Amino acid sequence: MSTEYVLLALRLVTAALLLVFLGAVFVALWRDYRAASGAAAGSGRRRGWLVVIEAGDNAALSGTSYPLLSLTTLGRSPTNTVVLDDTFCSQEHALVTWRGGQWWLEDRDSSNGTRLNGQPVQEPVVLSSGDVIGIGRTEFKISLE
Repeated sequence: MSTEYVLLALRLVTAALLLVFLGAVFVALWRDYRAASGAAAGSGRRRGWLVVIEAGDNAALSGTSYPLLSLTTLGRSPTNTVVLDDTFCSQEHALVTWRGGQWWLEDRDSSNGTRLNGQPVQEPVVLSSGDVIGIGRTEFKISLE
């Protein structure tokens, strides 16, 4: 009979250890989930605007404002944050990102290039309020909050 009690005790200890382990895994996953959801909620905050100042053939688009998100894509493809109906614009033309407390502009190997204040963008560059981004026949002015 004593062997049966020892086996029962071992089973109960094993079950308790398994419950403690599963509880620790749950707590770790819950903390990670809360941290990730907090970061995702903060990434969608508006920190500035892209204001259309020149729209090529589509004059009705002038003055339209688009919120800058932490990752803002510009191009002809409907999957972009800002969709441009411009034949001189590539499907995925440019990218505006929030990194290290600054806004950055990057050309995505577009056919006709991206311009910042009239100069071609060869590598990622820091944006400032009032800068003008040129994509095809469309120009945007950066308005930062």
